[in-house]
Amino acid sequence: MAYKSTEKTRKKKDAKRTAMMQTAVRVFAKKGYYAATVRDIVNEANVAIGTFYFYFPDKETLFLHLYEETADFLLQSLRQAVNGRATFPKQMQAGVQAYINIALFEPAVIQLLLSGSVDTIPSLAAEREKFRDSLTAIWQRPIDEAIRLTHIPPQNGRLAAEILAGGIDEVILNLLKQPDAERIEKATVHDTTTFILRSVAHY
Repeated sequence: MAYKSTEKTRKKKDAKRTAMMQTAVRVFAKKGYYAATVRDIVNEANVAIGTFYFYFPDKETLFLHLYEETADFLLQSLRQAVNGRATFPKQMQAGVQAYINIALFEPAVIQLLLSGSVDTIPSLAAEREKFRDSLTAIWQRPIDEAIRLTHIPPQNGRLAAEILAGGIDEVILNLLKQPDAERIEKATVHDTTTFILRSVAHY
């Protein structure tokens, strides 16, 4: 009779995998992809190196899984924030606020997704492009809708969203460098939202 793992065993395995991946996010964010080693990850996660290789064949595969999952987490959070508001100003404000909330509470996630070092990982190119397109689309949807409703002048919605997406990313990364990031959070949300509205000529 073939062995079948119990639900309890599966949950235990899932918990180990989750804990190891959460640790890996912090290690990659701190050391960078190339400097971080499998040994660094297992030591900080307090698991045997064999446990790592039970779940992942190598560091690159783990990183790809992490990138996909953290990208999905960020995108889903931003979509919910933006789509949950009725007016263009509120949509932009909610999106910026959600992004900053994640940055302040999960800075390692943001570092993992926005780090320039990921550009040098060939196998990640398609996933990174998918993430950037999806992120731009989140900002573009309300812009296109505001154009349709004549709340802002006719313009290239895609281009505006691309510019905003890159600019907002820079704001987030710079905020994380500030020692008083939490203190200036509200001002950053306000100023960023105000700039967005002015940039697309919302009056």
